[in-house]
Amino acid sequence: MAQPDTLDAVLADALDRLEEGARNRKNAMHLPVVATADADARVMVLRHVDREARALRFHTDLRAPKVAALAADPRIGLLAYDPEAHVQLRMRGEGRIERDGAEVEEAWGASSNFARRCYLAPHPPSSAHGAPLPNLPEDVRDAEPDPARLEEEARANFAILKVRLDEIDWFSLAHDGHRRALWRREGQSTWLAP
Repeated sequence: MAQPDTLDAVLADALDRLEEGARNRKNAMHLPVVATADADARVMVLRHVDREARALRFHTDLRAPKVAALAADPRIGLLAYDPEAHVQLRMRGEGRIERDGAEVEEAWGASSNFARRCYLAPHPPSSAHGAPLPNLPEDVRDAEPDPARLEEEARANFAILKVRLDEIDWFSLAHDGHRRALWRREGQSTWLAP
């Protein structure tokens, strides 16, 4: 596959890869590393890409530590790598937690009941315990929960993390020479030395 040779083509390539990652759970870009400004990093499932707005969407539990971290400092970094294509995307932007609104309801509505059951967790994510903990109510560990229960209990813990991308550092490793470029929302995009 030919490498992009313009900055516009690099941005299109990065967004194409992210969109495919959001659509295809077997794609390498489906599980980027997401780091809040406190340097706490975690792998998250990429759910949606808004190409025009240059924004990404993830699902989260409102009780997760990243919610407080983003409230204190919205800066966020992301890293995605496709080992087959040898393309790395390092991204920076601002994260925002949303718990209400049309997009949140659409995301909740598109989730399976099996996925929604995670938000029934009786203990906040990252809370300490003295023994291994599946953190699901016992009655739903091997069963799909009642939809009414999900609406009553789980929906209250569900939110989305919206990331407005401010920079995408695109890096392609190639035998005949690497290529690297930096897209910026504000300011001039540029080629970089790999």
